[in-house]
Amino acid sequence: MALNDNDAGSIAQGVKVMVIDDSNTIRRSAEIFLLQAGYQVILAEDGFDALAKIADHQPDIIFVDIMMPRLDGYLTCALIKKHQRFRTIPVVMLSSKDGLFDRARGRMVGSDQYLTKPFTKDSLIGAVNEFVTQRV
Repeated sequence: MALNDNDAGSIAQGVKVMVIDDSNTIRRSAEIFLLQAGYQVILAEDGFDALAKIADHQPDIIFVDIMMPRLDGYLTCALIKKHQRFRTIPVVMLSSKDGLFDRARGRMVGSDQYLTKPFTKDSLIGAVNEFVTQRV
């Protein structure tokens, strides 16, 4: 089912999207794309920062970079999915690598989707819309 701009805008209203990435450029790009589409955005620099913010903000979908210092995306995803309260939140892995191993490892820790960086506005918004329309 294709969404027109009015449908997408009404779906986006009130939806919180968390972006976890150690790259300021990636975080800001994602924030601009998501805000333009009408989503609320929560940014985190790494897994520890994200885990501290998830309980307070309760995002509807989470994008997490795989390669981060301190707590990588795989472990961050695994911790989110093991938590009773947060396990149903869709987690999309972000990576500059598009390998089969990376995708498989993401699935093993519970990720719901995999998006290759650099992402486009359309691919990012499309991923959010896919999960949000399932929820509605």
